[in-house]
Amino acid sequence: MALARLLARLDATRLDGEALDLLDAAWRAPRAQVVGLTGPPGVGKSTLVSVCVRHWRRAGRRVAVVAVDPSSRRTQGAILGDRTRLELDPEDAGVFVRSVAARDRLGGLATVVLPTVVVLRALFDIVLVETVGVGQSETEIRDVADTVVLAVQPASGDSLQFIKAGIVEIPDIAVVTKADMTAHADRTRRELLSVLRVQPDKTVWCPAIETVSAATGDGIERLLERIDAHHRHLTARGDLAARRHAQACLWLETMLRQEVGRRGLESFAAALAALRGDMTRPPLRGLAWLEP
Repeated sequence: MALARLLARLDATRLDGEALDLLDAAWRAPRAQVVGLTGPPGVGKSTLVSVCVRHWRRAGRRVAVVAVDPSSRRTQGAILGDRTRLELDPEDAGVFVRSVAARDRLGGLATVVLPTVVVLRALFDIVLVETVGVGQSETEIRDVADTVVLAVQPASGDSLQFIKAGIVEIPDIAVVTKADMTAHADRTRRELLSVLRVQPDKTVWCPAIETVSAATGDGIERLLERIDAHHRHLTARGDLAARRHAQACLWLETMLRQEVGRRGLESFAAALAALRGDMTRPPLRGLAWLEP
């Protein structure tokens, strides 16, 4: 409960000095692997999370899950229902689940995810971040995770669709789910392999492709071994610290942009109110007020 209250403070609009001190302390003491799981809606991410967590727990590893749920653009509300689909033992003190709303972010995550991950990776052995269901261009999971796992379902399209999708440029590991659909799973794996092989920035770590079935457990052990192998690879090359530093810098830039934008809107509040109240004036003319 103390951890939940702390994370709720990090989710506040503005972080106070005490919260920033806690973030600094957590930043200096990382212990967890951070695994990001992304993929389209209906691919079976929540089911895969449940199975992976159970395997990690049997190995004695403490796991934190950050589940990001989509928010309504109209009401700004979110159901936060992903955690209800996770089949986990509620009495297991070695598992912690945190649900967050994506709010106005369209990249599959939320601004609060990185500070949440920084705290959790100081306390657990594995931090697993599950994004909202994404499409072709939502790639923000790369900005918080050490290892990115892309889940693809069988019969999800031809190789041209994979090439068009910017998201295939970011995974360290690709997973074809529902491997019990044998013929479709094998075809999807071949198509995905042909695309990942031609990615220009994959010369150091060649993205692995695994087929798994959460229903039968087939392939889960291979997937977890591959995740560990990627973490060892990053650590041995010294890339892990550099990746996390770049993520933190990007988060800071995002927060600065949000704060500057908020203050700018407050400065123009009266002008915006007048513009919204005048049905005869083209709203785009409001940009003229920004000119010297």
